[in-house]
Amino acid sequence: MTAYLDCNATTPIEPRVRDLVIQYLDPEFGNAGSRTHDYGVRAKRAVQHARAQVAGVVQAQPDEVLFTSGATESNNLTILGLEGEGRRSGRRHVITTQIEHKAVLEPLEVLEERGFKVVRLPCGPSGWVHPEAVAEALRDDTLLVSVMHVNNETGVIQPVEKVAAVLADHPAYFHVDAAQGFGKELDALQDSRIDLISVSGHKVYGPKGVGALVARRRRFRRPSLSPLFFGGGQERGLRPGTLPVHLIAGLGLAAELGAKEAGVRKARCLAFREETMRGLAPLEPVIHGDPDRTSAHTVNLSFPGLDGEAVIVAVKDLIAISNGSACTSQSYTPSHVLEAMGLSKEQIRGALRISWSHLTGPVDWEAVTNRITSLL
Repeated sequence: MTAYLDCNATTPIEPRVRDLVIQYLDPEFGNAGSRTHDYGVRAKRAVQHARAQVAGVVQAQPDEVLFTSGATESNNLTILGLEGEGRRSGRRHVITTQIEHKAVLEPLEVLEERGFKVVRLPCGPSGWVHPEAVAEALRDDTLLVSVMHVNNETGVIQPVEKVAAVLADHPAYFHVDAAQGFGKELDALQDSRIDLISVSGHKVYGPKGVGALVARRRRFRRPSLSPLFFGGGQERGLRPGTLPVHLIAGLGLAAELGAKEAGVRKARCLAFREETMRGLAPLEPVIHGDPDRTSAHTVNLSFPGLDGEAVIVAVKDLIAISNGSACTSQSYTPSHVLEAMGLSKEQIRGALRISWSHLTGPVDWEAVTNRITSLL
């Protein structure tokens, strides 16, 4: 069976989470908005419990958690939802990085078209943005700073806690797209200076189609978000629509398990990394991004003289890997992340992303290496 090594695209669902999702599909199929019977009461209780579970991972309050369809929606709700506040306050300056996910970069392009100024900071070969660059870019009229937690292509962890320190005395909102790091890299996201955190269920061994936006109060005030669509009033009117209780319950449990088992999971992922690099060593891979700041479950690399697509095709019956973000994999355009890092065209064409989890089984790296060697 082909070994699945594309966990940054989506993770397998944790079996305990799967069982809970099924439970809230049937028999516990009630609507959390139904007040007149026990089906609705139990559904509402499940949602409230999940809210507390998600909040607990980042040491937020349960009522600071809004459920969404995923991190993409959470990113859009943050960025476009702050437009009104920016216009009211006269703050129309935004800082982000060149290596953000398209779910951040594209909404920011919309703001730009509407008259906002967006500064995109570079990162260089290390793959991470220096907090000093954020400090230099800050202005009195900066409305928002958006820096991702863990890069989805390279696995490089961004210094969000140091960016939070830079913003300690500044009124700008600080948003972190934590799709790849939530429930895995715990400490940084617990910094209370991070106002808004985007979460994705299917990146933390939960179900697809659900996520969250953690919107922390600062000095007792919630972030001044406006809804993107309307009708029903759910989630404080910021995300109307019937709550998918089964997905929310699954996300809640996935979040709680991620926090409780983070140490054990990370140890397994680090052991797998060692096996991977040892197995691929004869091919002399070139690692992209700072290895000292890379998450335990990701490596981005290239093999000198080899095209990434050719490698993917050659090994597809042995391992399932990718050459970048699943959201843009159909376009076959060069990775904007690797371009921002200043990699050569040859390295970008050859780039491969290998990502795994604590649930990943053994891989026959000798067979993989032999298959790749046959391309040389």
